Order: sequence, then structure tokens, then C-alpha cells
Amino acid sequence: MEYYQITDLEQLTGIKAHTIRIWEKRYGLITPKRTSTNIRFYDNDEARRLLNITTLVKHGYKISKLATLSESEIAELLRYTMAGLPNDAICETFINNLIAAMLKMDEVAFEKTFASLLVRFGLYKGMLDVIYPFLMRLGILWQTNDVAPIQEHFASGIIRRKLMSAIDGLPQTTKKHKRFILFLPPEEWHEIGLLFSEYLIRKEGIQVINLGQNVPYQNVIHISRELHPTHILTFFVARKEPAEMNGFLKTLLKDNPEARVLISGSSFNMDEIVSHKNLIRLQSPQQLVEML
Repeated sequence: MEYYQITDLEQLTGIKAHTIRIWEKRYGLITPKRTSTNIRFYDNDEARRLLNITTLVKHGYKISKLATLSESEIAELLRYTMAGLPNDAICETFINNLIAAMLKMDEVAFEKTFASLLVRFGLYKGMLDVIYPFLMRLGILWQTNDVAPIQEHFASGIIRRKLMSAIDGLPQTTKKHKRFILFLPPEEWHEIGLLFSEYLIRKEGIQVINLGQNVPYQNVIHISRELHPTHILTFFVARKEPAEMNGFLKTLLKDNPEARVLISGSSFNMDEIVSHKNLIRLQSPQQLVEML
């Protein structure tokens, strides 16, 4: 999405539309354009500028001062500010910087931000405290059409490459008493959560068989009968027919009575899932880590 209404900016920044209008009128912070039918809109540059300024305002800077600064001065002030911030504030700043780079599809800026968070936190903590919240926010923006699919694919592609490289760098499996099967069901293509789960599990030296995206239900059932996993993990994000989804899960649980089936995904799918003593709904990556 290249153009935003003021409600979209409210979603992106967390700043109320009323406040944004005041900043616009009083300080000329951003300047809306108008369509041929006189509808106000903002472009990517204005959205990115507002994100950066919002970050600085949240850390105590006056809007009247920030409105007088150039883009390069704002960028320099951001770098200076981040150097002295506590970790929770740094995380929010990283998230905003990733969103800003994504909106512009600026690979250099996205890569630099990602590299900086790795230096500060490492991959494990960086994924938990920055990338996972970024993806959660991105998912909300995607569902409400506040980002274009191409922007989401741009960001996901970079993160996917980083995770695959990190997974390749882990040592060989040492714990043989556990075996995880990971997969995404039919019509599921967004594998960041699956790859991050694989990284977390392999990091503990546990065997993982990642079947990948868009795997037919019958294939999963067949493989589970052959390999006898201790755990099966998947994500139901795209809307599913409850009868089909639950029919698959019931078969999977029946065929693997000793296995624990771990599921995560969108609320409208999770609300329809059957209850079973061996079926666990994952609410966060930390919950998975605690189980390992």
C-alpha cells in the first residue's frame, strides 16, 4: 500500500488521529495530498517520517522541536537516542525502524536494523523481543489492508533468509528421546513462525523434521504413522473450515496417542479447535521454549 488515510497512520504509529491532525495543522509535521475526489491521503515518506518522530516523542522529545528538523537530523537523533535507551524502549524503536524500512522497501535500512538488533540482543532474544512483536504488528496491518502483500513479502523474505542461515549454523542433534514434526497445513504459506520454532527446538539439540508449507493433511498423517514423533507442531493462520480442521486433528491424535500436538494461529481458528488432553494451544514462543 503506497497511500494511507489518517486512520491507517493511527494503526501504524499508535498515535490518535486527532493528535496527528493537531501536529499537522500546528507544526506542518506532515502534509496530506488529495485525490481527484478531494479525499486526503499520505504517502510512504510521510508515514515513515511520522513513525520516526513518534519514536522520539515517546522518549521525551518535544514535537515543536522535532517538526523543525530535517530527515537526516531526525535519523541522527534516533541513532543518538537509541544508544542510551533501556532494552524495552530499544525494542520498540527497532520495531518502528523495521516498519519504516518495510514501507519504503529499503533493503539496506532493513538489513542494518536487523544487524543492529542481532549485535545488541543476539538472534534468540532479538527474535523474541523484536522480530516476533514486529510480525504480530505486521499481521494486524496486513489483515486490515494497511500494508500491501508485496511489502509483507519483502520483510518476511529477509527474516526467512536470516532464520534459515541461523538454523544451518546450529550443531547436529544430540537428544534422541524427542522428535518434532513441523508443518504448515494446506493453503498456509507464511513460514516465519515455523522456521523460528525449528530454530528454538534445534537450539536445544532436539531432532526436527520440517515438512514445510502447504502440506496435505493425509501426508502428515502418513508421515506421523511412520516416524512416531513425540511432538507435532503447526500453525493455522488462514481461515479453515472447522469440520475439516478438527477431523484432521482427531485423526492425528488418535494415530499418535503418546504425542503432544502443538498448535498456534489466528483466534478465529483457535476458537474452533477441539479440546484434547494431548493438544496444546501455544500462545507465544516463550511457551514453546518452556516445554523444551
